This record gives sequence, C-alpha cells and structure tokens, in this order.
Amino acid sequence: MADSARGSSVPCHMKAWVYCEYGKPEQVLKIDQSVEVPQLKHDQVLIKVAAAAINPVDCWRMTGSFKNDDSTFPNTPGFDVAGVVVRVGSEVKKFKEGDEVYGNIIEDVKHLKQLGSLAQYTVSEERLLAHKPPNLSFSEAASLPVAIGTAFGSLECVGLSQGQSILVLGAAGGVGTLVIQLARHVFGASKIAATCSTAKVELLETLGVDLPIDYTKSNFEDMAEKFDVVYDAVGHGERAVKAVKEGGNGKLVSIIPSGNASTAIVYRMHISEGAALEKLRPFLESGKVKPVLDPKSPFSFSQVLEAFAHLQTKRATGKIVIHPIL
Repeated sequence: MADSARGSSVPCHMKAWVYCEYGKPEQVLKIDQSVEVPQLKHDQVLIKVAAAAINPVDCWRMTGSFKNDDSTFPNTPGFDVAGVVVRVGSEVKKFKEGDEVYGNIIEDVKHLKQLGSLAQYTVSEERLLAHKPPNLSFSEAASLPVAIGTAFGSLECVGLSQGQSILVLGAAGGVGTLVIQLARHVFGASKIAATCSTAKVELLETLGVDLPIDYTKSNFEDMAEKFDVVYDAVGHGERAVKAVKEGGNGKLVSIIPSGNASTAIVYRMHISEGAALEKLRPFLESGKVKPVLDPKSPFSFSQVLEAFAHLQTKRATGKIVIHPIL
C-alpha cells in the first residue's frame, strides 16, 4: 500500500533515462520526458536527484546479465544517488523532507528496481540511505555508495588487518581508489602496492600508495615480494593468484569474475546499506577518505550516453558522475 502524496511542488511526471530492451547503452538508452513520479511505500523516501553515478553493473544489467531476476521494462539505470528528500513514507524515522541524503538505492541484483537514479526523482528504502556529509558536494557523495560499499565490504570479508600488506590491481578506478584509502586509514595496512598506468602514478602516491607499479613497464606477478591480500579490481585471474603469499597465508579478492576461484575469495559486489555509510562518515568528514572523480566528470544529464561511452573504455580515473540532474 502506498502512502498518499505530499508536497505540491513535486510534479506528476519527470525526465528519466529509460530502456525497453536489452543491449548496449548507445543502442537502447533513451531519455523520456514523461515518466510518472512514483508513489511511496511506507518505508521509502522520495528523492529529488541532484547527482548520480554510473557503474559497470549498470552496463551488465542493461545488456541482460541479470535478466532472470530483472524487473519488467521500461527500466531506468543508476544505483548511486545523492539528493534531497522531498517526501517520506509513514514508517520513515531517520529522514525528513529537506534532508540531504546519499546511497545505493538498489539492495542487490536479485531485487532490481524499474526506477534507478538517472531520473529527476527516485525512491529508496530508508535503510539504504545515509545523511550526506556536509563537506561533500552532491557529485562527490553520489560517487561513493557502490564503490565504497564494494571496497569496504570486501576488505572486511577477506579480513585485512593492521600490519598486513595489500596489492591493489586496477587501483586508479572507482573501487581501487577507495580500497587504497580504506586499507590505510580504516584497516591499518602497513604496506600498499598498486598497479596503474604511467600517468596515474602520482595520483596513487597522493592517495597513500607506498609502491606504485607501472604496468606498462613491469609485471606485478614477476615481483619477488608477495602480499597478504591481493585485491583484483580488473579481472587478472591467474596472474593475480601469483602475487598472493603462499602456504595459505595470503588471500585474493576479485570483484571481476575470472581465473581460478579455488584459491580466491571472489567477492564481486557488495551492496552498501546506509549503516555502512554512516560507519565510514568520520573518515569522509575528516578528509582521510576522499572521493575521486574522473577528470571528465561531471557529465550533464543530457550527456548520459557520453558518460557510458567513457565508462566502457575502462580508462576512467575514479568515478563517473552525472550532475546536475535537470
């Protein structure tokens, strides 16, 4: 049962990016100017979207990777959101109208929603959201939930602990940049090595990497040094296994399905609830953990196809953000 609408300033219809069949974003994704603004369930809030971010999982979904569990068409992409609460369900306790919030609005790939965050308004269950740290812009906040949830959840799952070493593969991407910072400031890693291209070495050093490895000049798997944890954000498979300490002392985390999982913990995607974002809030407010946005960001709402094209090059630095949502 939906709560009755409140707030006369909220329109009945809005703009949203939608697709009505599976395919590549440039083939199926269109802007629709007359999408109905949804009604709320009792545990949900309606958000006026200020910024959204896109992720590889959006492309996987759009091309049909989750079609057995997907919602019915038409669908709007977007997991990450930052915006302002404009309506609240009757059972919502944590938020009120006017609150600035952020979060991953899709609980997991088994419970996909028709309406994602690439829309002027979207809905989310209260438990999936957190109050936006005041020192972060909407663009910065929107860049975080999926990536920081994936980074934090998988480091927690693999048991990274104080004094251990970690090698991050694909470290300049949206997840990798946060793995570096969380490994240092939240989990207490003693040594952080990371792979990147020549142009991104300086960025990784500013984020706290002790040993940047330029993959255009050397192969990480040929190094004599092995690591307590290897975090594979790009899908190196058996190459990644070779960098793990032997004898059962090292662990591999991979968020891209590839290689021999028998020696690895494969942790493909962690969905961050609001509680996890609140737990990390002190590190975000202090600036110890900082969002990293791709230099081409933000893309405007009309440039969503260009944003997806950039995402699919796999050369983005940090996260790709859409802002403003008009």
